[in-house]
Amino acid sequence: MDQRIINLFDEYTHAPLTRKEFIARLAKLTGSLTLAMSLLPLLENNYAQAATVDDKNLQTEDISYAGAAGVTMKGFLAQPKNGKKLGGVLVIHENRGLNPHIRDVAMRVAQAGYLALAPDALSPHGGTPANEDEARAMFSKLDAQQNLTNFLKGLEYLQKHKNGNGKTGAVGFCWGGALVGQLAVHSPELDAAVAYYGRQPEAADVPKIKAEMLLHYGGLDERVNAGIPAFEQALKAANVKYQLYVYEGANHAFNNNTSPARYNEAAAQLAWDRTLELFKRKLS
Repeated sequence: MDQRIINLFDEYTHAPLTRKEFIARLAKLTGSLTLAMSLLPLLENNYAQAATVDDKNLQTEDISYAGAAGVTMKGFLAQPKNGKKLGGVLVIHENRGLNPHIRDVAMRVAQAGYLALAPDALSPHGGTPANEDEARAMFSKLDAQQNLTNFLKGLEYLQKHKNGNGKTGAVGFCWGGALVGQLAVHSPELDAAVAYYGRQPEAADVPKIKAEMLLHYGGLDERVNAGIPAFEQALKAANVKYQLYVYEGANHAFNNNTSPARYNEAAAQLAWDRTLELFKRKLS
């Protein structure tokens, strides 16, 4: 697919671009409205493809926990039924909220042997709606400090869970990848932080990071990758332990198997293997 089309879709999903404007610009790029509409199924998420885990050895449930003052956070919890004490992993969604894809990612984490919690950032506004345009718009209504506290409380939930071993990690994607960076800055107890194509923390905040970091970027993701040099320089200067990988030929959201045009199976598998290797070292 023409990279300009993927870049336009990336702009639509991250900038204040209305669906009407997006369709009009897509039609201009493709040469016709008919062709533009035929490409939408390849660009937009198809949650019929979300489920990759069907494991009867997992226990899953919708839970709630106390977030910032006055906020009750909703979340999806997945864990093995083996009764062992497990490392806890916070799974943080993209700017679409807690959807079937992220629930599946949480189950993949649990299948690998961890206590996985995927909070719904939109809980203060009633939770994630089915309409993705509506969900994206709701993110602008979130209070940044309250939101950070809500996820820090999620880490506390995992640390104190009866089936947890007290060690915690976080993995996030896009919006969630940026939030992983903020958790690393603000939680000295965090052991492992994995950010997929997320906006980087400010360089001045990097010395606060205690977690080992694993950073995944798509080679074609110019918007997010512009922040890599300053971030990596700050990580080195602060002696933060990290690994950084740029997957050549991969787009933003390359891990999302429900987005056919951007999903890159080879990059996603390699990044996931590296993610689990870090969790095994730091959380087991």
